[in-house]
Amino acid sequence: MTRCINLKIWLLNLIIFTIFAITYGGRLNQNPEFKVRAVNLGGWLVTEGWMKPSLFDGIPNKDFLDGTGLQFKSVTTGKYLCAESGGGTILVANRTTASGWETFKLWRINEATFRLRVFNKQFVGLDGIKVVATSSNTSKTFHIIKENDNSTRVRIKAFNGQFIQAKTEELVTADVSEVNGWEDDDPTVFEMTISSRLQGEFQVTNGYGPIKAPQVMKEHWSTFIVEDDFNFIATNGLNAVRIPVGWWIASDPTPPWPYVGGSLHALDNAFLWAQKYGLKIIVDLHAAPGSQNGFQHSSSRDGSQEWGKSDESIQQTVNIIDFLSARYARSPSLHAIELINEPLSPGVTLESLNKYYKAGYEAVRKHSSTAYVVLSNRLASSDPKELFPVANGFIRSVIDVHYYNIFDDAFENMSAQQNIDFIYTNRSSELNYITTSNGPLTFVGEWVADWRVKNATKEDFQRFAKAQIDVFGRSTFGWAYWAFKNANLRWSLEWMIKNGYVNL
Repeated sequence: MTRCINLKIWLLNLIIFTIFAITYGGRLNQNPEFKVRAVNLGGWLVTEGWMKPSLFDGIPNKDFLDGTGLQFKSVTTGKYLCAESGGGTILVANRTTASGWETFKLWRINEATFRLRVFNKQFVGLDGIKVVATSSNTSKTFHIIKENDNSTRVRIKAFNGQFIQAKTEELVTADVSEVNGWEDDDPTVFEMTISSRLQGEFQVTNGYGPIKAPQVMKEHWSTFIVEDDFNFIATNGLNAVRIPVGWWIASDPTPPWPYVGGSLHALDNAFLWAQKYGLKIIVDLHAAPGSQNGFQHSSSRDGSQEWGKSDESIQQTVNIIDFLSARYARSPSLHAIELINEPLSPGVTLESLNKYYKAGYEAVRKHSSTAYVVLSNRLASSDPKELFPVANGFIRSVIDVHYYNIFDDAFENMSAQQNIDFIYTNRSSELNYITTSNGPLTFVGEWVADWRVKNATKEDFQRFAKAQIDVFGRSTFGWAYWAFKNANLRWSLEWMIKNGYVNL
């Protein structure tokens, strides 16, 4: 009976809320209580190795983490190993240059044992003694043996106990039981090149393993961001923090392998500190199940992007938003929940993203009528307004755009003044285009006072930072600098403020 009454009350509230949204939705999206002037607490609860390289220092054989891209050049054929057709058939050793088909992604089992994944996502295995890439079976493992720690020469030992050799350019087999030396006429010897690396949450936790990883991550979470940081943020012209979290946080304290428990406790602390120092929090789902963009900051295992390809992954993500909304809805510090960060087009379709955004919005609204719901634009999409049709149906909705003058090669030869002019003209125009009188609010969720300009002066950096604060301050929801702490000092707002580069 009680459950039935509660359901009726919930349905009545939903009907009232829906009528209210239809009548006043556009109006409620305007004039938020205050403009967000925030900083991202990146690299804290979702690992990004470039932000704190020392976090990876203690991993044994840390060159061989999950997702590392390896290319192998036979010393006898002088050509690269290749998964013919990108996978689905044999391996050959006949390519003069290396690209996608010639790159093998590691799946790390332990510091000495690996699976090898090819371009089309099959795994390397054996057909008799022939080396093939035809299987989705992940049980076949290999050892990669270096000549020494400083050498690029390696051998690959297959699960049958035999070494792989490039017998000819067209025939690669695993049938050598004994090896000696590392001579140029030895077909089991390969020159190895590391073509790419990932240093995200998956890599750090699986790299350290189930015994060491909990210790390392607990130390990181308790020291990278502390209460004093919130005090510093609140007393230096900021009023909010955007906190990236990973999908595994909803399973704390026993998240799925290889993740470890403890990030939820850290987030709880953040809410306590935010309330104490009068800050608002934007909880940002930065890493979704299966990875929404294949980058390390979405905790991709090997650069693959699997999120949104099934209803199961979407529903799992909705459940995570429901968990976060239920846990923090009553906190006076909760300002917004960002449903997902930087989904990448075309791997994430607009259809699947809109389906998720509708369900994620309802999950937030089930627990809070006041929290803003932030929708992140798709990276690589040509239409910055593509989310407007779905966002216009929501109240207190926000569109998140990220503006960086550093990643695009178009900025390579720009001077300091040209970069500053680009902010006042191009960025201003882009922001104006997505800022409408009755549409969703606009949020520059990530920006940084760094660029490709060489030999820039301190005054140049100051003017560049001021230009972005001026322009991004016109967004109707606000902005958030990336990030508060970073080993790359221009990306650390704490360092930039302390050293006079940014004045808020």
